[in-house]
Amino acid sequence: MDKFFESFSSYVPLSNALKKELSSRMEPHSFAKGQIVHSADRICTRSFFVQEGILRLYFLKGGQEITEFFGNTGEWVNSPRSFMKQVEDIYYVDAIEDTETLSLHVKDLMFLFDNFPEMERYARLSMGSTFAHLMERLTSIRFTTAREKYDHFLNTYGDIYHRLPLGMVASYIGIAQETLSRLRHEK
Repeated sequence: MDKFFESFSSYVPLSNALKKELSSRMEPHSFAKGQIVHSADRICTRSFFVQEGILRLYFLKGGQEITEFFGNTGEWVNSPRSFMKQVEDIYYVDAIEDTETLSLHVKDLMFLFDNFPEMERYARLSMGSTFAHLMERLTSIRFTTAREKYDHFLNTYGDIYHRLPLGMVASYIGIAQETLSRLRHEK
């Protein structure tokens, strides 16, 4: 829990009361490399905070996996629409490598929002970072060349790039794996 508390405290001060409540409500989970954490045919009831390892958010289109996000240490991963609206969605979450997480059930999150103003502030601030990342990604997808997409990816995920399968990276960037290989060798 220390990594989570450290991450939380980088956004807002963490009161002892909220720390105690989080400790009692968050559950540890271990996922093996390749293990499905959440399946699109289910409603997402838990959000996962990555303590060690990498989780990936993706969907299937025409039988191909399309990667949307890589959740690294210190980040939350879930199927966002499914988690917040409690409906089925298109997204899967899997473990790219052996991964240790803490999870929080959506009902517990709502309780914490209702009873701890700092929890709501933490969520708002951390979601602001996620929103900024998504806006940068949209701009990259829509208005940049393959080289610029690759460079943006390296700037975003440079610390974990070497741990990600190239097919997943190509899918995330939105280019063919052959193009990615060419770009990697040009650099």
